[in-house]
Amino acid sequence: MPIPSRTLITPSIRHLSSVQPTLTLTHRVTPYIPILSSYLKSYNMPALHNGDFFTTGAIRHGSTMHAAQVTKFGEPIEIREIPIPKVGLGQILIKTEACGVCHTDLHAQQGDWPLKPSPPFTPGHEGIGKVVEVGEGVTEVKEGDRVGVPWLYSTCGHCEYCLGARETVCADAVYGGYTADGGFAEYMVADPKYVAKIPDGLDPIAAAPIVCAGITTYKGVKETGVRPGQWLVVSGTGGLGHLAIQYAKAMGLHVAAVDIDDGKLRDARGYGAEVTVNAKTDPDPVATLKEVTGGGAHGVVITAPSKIAFEQGIAMTRKRGTCVLIGLPPIDVPLPLFSTVCNEITVKGSFVGTRMDMQEALQFAAEGKVKANIEVQPLSQVNDVLDRLHKGKVQARVVLDFKEYQQ
Repeated sequence: MPIPSRTLITPSIRHLSSVQPTLTLTHRVTPYIPILSSYLKSYNMPALHNGDFFTTGAIRHGSTMHAAQVTKFGEPIEIREIPIPKVGLGQILIKTEACGVCHTDLHAQQGDWPLKPSPPFTPGHEGIGKVVEVGEGVTEVKEGDRVGVPWLYSTCGHCEYCLGARETVCADAVYGGYTADGGFAEYMVADPKYVAKIPDGLDPIAAAPIVCAGITTYKGVKETGVRPGQWLVVSGTGGLGHLAIQYAKAMGLHVAAVDIDDGKLRDARGYGAEVTVNAKTDPDPVATLKEVTGGGAHGVVITAPSKIAFEQGIAMTRKRGTCVLIGLPPIDVPLPLFSTVCNEITVKGSFVGTRMDMQEALQFAAEGKVKANIEVQPLSQVNDVLDRLHKGKVQARVVLDFKEYQQ
């Protein structure tokens, strides 16, 4: 069986930086230490000892990694060379293959949310990679498994919310790429109880957006309670919204897409939206939506972080319908109490999703029913990506790869 791309034989560390020849490894390394030692000796290299690191295809050791870190709020992210994190009790080490970029990463860089991370830290909560080291006591995953490290990095596991399958609101939750170092790095440490198990056949780049944007929108659609044959409005059809449309269609819903970008609305039709409304050019987008849906949508999912989008989304909700808020504008939005009460409209927030939501969201992707529109960029371009994200110039999702550091 092929070994993982990085295998730690045992705890101590040795340096093998000057090895020139290539050796392909196709089995677990530990039983072959004498053979490999003999091989190295023929090139005047020292014998192998506990702690040597290997990469598939060649022998090398490294105790450091490249990571894109926020060192000061509002400043460009720095690509730094830092120690590879150590694995503690009940933890796993993951070699990162890809990591998606989310609007939350921009908030993390700017430090503009009430709950702030503590620099220096590594953003990224859509990290996908293979387990290369398993700490003591870990039984949930094994070396070689492909997993994702999501926003919900860990929780207490025993409060009323965790026990009631509402772990997303646990008061002691730890957030990946925010209060715990995330996926903008060559290696990640994670809690195996909370990683997403990536289905076989799902490419790591394709999987990355699903572990945040996918689960968030899938859960949001479920929270509306809309049934097959009923209408759902998706307000904001970019990185989150284009996935919400696909989940809704896969669940048998009629979908109306609302945005201010004609290009994104054209894409929305390609994803399955039956109705599109440009909220910027339509003189009365609420009236237009109510007319085509026969009185408003049974459910509305608002992904756009915009005050106007929130106001319009609530107004587009049918009597006794449900409006779910996902986007997080940096200002408070007033609620029209009279119409909300008299029309018995439910307005609720939805915050990412549970571990069960994660597996369901990934399964849709694995079956080809949901596919993110992805632009791939190297880790070194992370600042350019965040700048474009801030300016609204990212069409859907950006995924960072690590090939430039993993030659």
